[in-house]
Amino acid sequence: MGMTMIENLLARRAGVEQVAPGDIVTVDVDMCVMIDLQFATLWIPPSRIHDPDKVAVIMDHAVPAPTLKDAEGGPKARKFVSDFGIQRFFDVGRHGICHQVIAENGLARPGEVLACTDSHTCAGGAYNTAARGLGPAELYSILCTGSTWFQVAPTVRYEFDGVLPKEISGKDVFLYIADTYGDATNQNLEFGGPGLSSVPLNDRRTIATQAAEISADFATFGVDELLRDFLTDRGVHDYQPADADPDASYLDVRTVDLSALEPYIARPGTVSHNGLPVSRIETRRIDQAFIGSCANGQLDDLRIAAEILRGRTVAPGVRLLVTPASQTVYRDAMRLGYLQDIADAGGVVTNSTCGACFGYHMGVVGPGEVCLTSSTRNFTGRMGSTEAEIYMAAPATVAASAVTGYITDPRSITA
Repeated sequence: MGMTMIENLLARRAGVEQVAPGDIVTVDVDMCVMIDLQFATLWIPPSRIHDPDKVAVIMDHAVPAPTLKDAEGGPKARKFVSDFGIQRFFDVGRHGICHQVIAENGLARPGEVLACTDSHTCAGGAYNTAARGLGPAELYSILCTGSTWFQVAPTVRYEFDGVLPKEISGKDVFLYIADTYGDATNQNLEFGGPGLSSVPLNDRRTIATQAAEISADFATFGVDELLRDFLTDRGVHDYQPADADPDASYLDVRTVDLSALEPYIARPGTVSHNGLPVSRIETRRIDQAFIGSCANGQLDDLRIAAEILRGRTVAPGVRLLVTPASQTVYRDAMRLGYLQDIADAGGVVTNSTCGACFGYHMGVVGPGEVCLTSSTRNFTGRMGSTEAEIYMAAPATVAASAVTGYITDPRSITA
């Protein structure tokens, strides 16, 4: 019996010929990514680590430090990398949301295993990596031993057909999938098909990132010319892609006609079975519009926002916050004029960090407020008050809505 993409990858890294759903495998971990929050909470320095060349430390969630606790974690991180000779250290000034920094620096490689404590580590699946968010204790174990275990879950295959329209993004694709099929608890997701070539790398990463919101184990894309070019540009060579066998066995195979999609939105609370096309939603005013996070703080997301905002003004009473996903994105967007367009329209561009996405700093929402976000989560209390409402949509929808003051189909102002 043939194996799926993730089954082939896990079997290879476990050193076995075959795996099947239900099997427990112990695998070598190729990259262990640690973030600032680990050093700010209950950090115990290890006496030894497995391999400093397989470790990266990224300051991302609370940067620059907004609290004393976070400020105390920074020196601990710096001492750790110094003590163990860790070269991949992305301190303040080189920082960014870990999944963006991982992508920019080629740390997620095809056919390899990557672990990090952040739940959206599945973002690395866009690069044909078995990327998984794990708890701090498990990551500490990987740091010291170089390996971990997974139970193999069944795989659902998404076949992309047609061509992704210019005005539709990966967020719209994901929200459609989440609304149509719901949760994917204890399942792996695999994406491919003839339409995949029309889906840019940034949109693939958005889809892979958001798989955490439907509780998928792994979300993986195959290696094609688009990905190979991306990796070559980042100096990534000598990798062994993980492909699905022609006779792979799937829990389900679902076809998505990309050409038929339109801008999508999720109502507050969850993304599963809780969305609809933006064109069908009732009139809903907003107080805050947020573009950012590991899912949608990429350079193309800022470009989309800038193109909509150029020559327009944010509506009175609306706060538009834009957070580039990394310092690299920030600098590139500045050189290209995107930040100027956003600021001229009345938007606020923040430092690159997780910030408002997890309701920590730089954009917490208050009781009774409505936030339209392109970030990763819309559950109650995620971005601040439990009495606030969080709608989720693509950057184009968020930018257009910031201009009108209510949830708006972006096609209505860009046509």
